[in-house]
Amino acid sequence: MDWVNAIVQGTLLGGLYALFAAGLSLIFGVMRLVNIAHGDLIVLSAYVTLTISAALGLNPLLSLVLVVPLMALLGYLMQRLILNRTMGEDILPPLLVTFGLSVIIQNALLVGYSADPQKLNAGAIETAAVPFGPITVGVMPLIVFVTAVVVIAALQWIFYRTALGRAFRATSDRQDIAQLMGLNRAHVFGMAMALSLAVTAVAGVFLGIRTSFDPAVGGSRLIFGFEAVIIGGLGNLWGTLCGGVILGIAQTVGAKIHPGYQILAGHLVFLLILAVRPRGLFPRMD
Repeated sequence: MDWVNAIVQGTLLGGLYALFAAGLSLIFGVMRLVNIAHGDLIVLSAYVTLTISAALGLNPLLSLVLVVPLMALLGYLMQRLILNRTMGEDILPPLLVTFGLSVIIQNALLVGYSADPQKLNAGAIETAAVPFGPITVGVMPLIVFVTAVVVIAALQWIFYRTALGRAFRATSDRQDIAQLMGLNRAHVFGMAMALSLAVTAVAGVFLGIRTSFDPAVGGSRLIFGFEAVIIGGLGNLWGTLCGGVILGIAQTVGAKIHPGYQILAGHLVFLLILAVRPRGLFPRMD
């Protein structure tokens, strides 16, 4: 039964990794952009939530009402004012710019908040649990997983059932033709980044509730997000959820074998899948 519990806990952990990865998958699917600053933007969302919840006395979960639109606005402005100027045939300039943004965000957070670890306090819900037969499941991890499913379903619906989603797909397939048909590429890319950072805000809040964070943890969150995206298949949102679950299960099973194997087990599974299926388990068919 301990192994079953490890698999269940890993599945729930995979929901958090899927939230880390969903924004990355969306941006790559629309713009073919690899956002090196993504992990630091997750951490920035946690700090914004910390500031808002402390200033207004709000529960971090309620702070999402303010944090999500703020991060979405930041994403739109970042894309329109900075990243759109670097977009083109060469993938290196936006890669370097997002790396620079990563360094700037980390140092700004160090100056503003210091290197001391912080944590978001969501109250009694953090320790609440519900029994499922012989297994006890935490309420908060369950909320995170359900939220990940809802968010990815919403992104999937937006991508394939709305005018904005059609603009995303058209611009992704043929930017030049989309421009000729009247789509403003800069605005479409800005909306994609806004949507990505709205999801990132949700991931940041759950990160801050689940564990402590500091300005330097963005890199590891970026790695987990990348691994979930690549395991699932680049540009495939449901594949991203599967990738997050596989990564989470690998880590909890590794920790069950030996506590020191938790992170290593996830990396090994990622490398194994990458060797067997270089495009991931469920690559998007172009």
